[in-house]
Amino acid sequence: MSVRKFVRSFGYAFKGILTACTEQNFISHLLSAAIVLIAGYFTGLSRIEWYIVLLLIALMFALEMINTAIERVVDLASPNIHPLAKQAKDLAAGAVLVFAIFSAIIGLLIFIPKWF
Repeated sequence: MSVRKFVRSFGYAFKGILTACTEQNFISHLLSAAIVLIAGYFTGLSRIEWYIVLLLIALMFALEMINTAIERVVDLASPNIHPLAKQAKDLAAGAVLVFAIFSAIIGLLIFIPKWF
């Protein structure tokens, strides 16, 4: 791969991130992340707790972007309503929900002992 193609690939990736930032669900994750980061700052998280929180936030963003990509590809491949297309979109959304629930549980396990 040439250096020019390699650098250009970063441009495409940044365009993808900017596209994600226009999505309603991604924006809600951004707001949630901001609240968690502010709470972490005032709570005084340890270094390892910060690592965990930042990893969960990054994975949530990435998973939401993958979910959006799956939804777009399914919409392109199946513009009409089809049971398999619906299942694919529902499964992708379900994966995001499962991760969000477990991230919240981990967050509570980190924060609650420090608050009480």
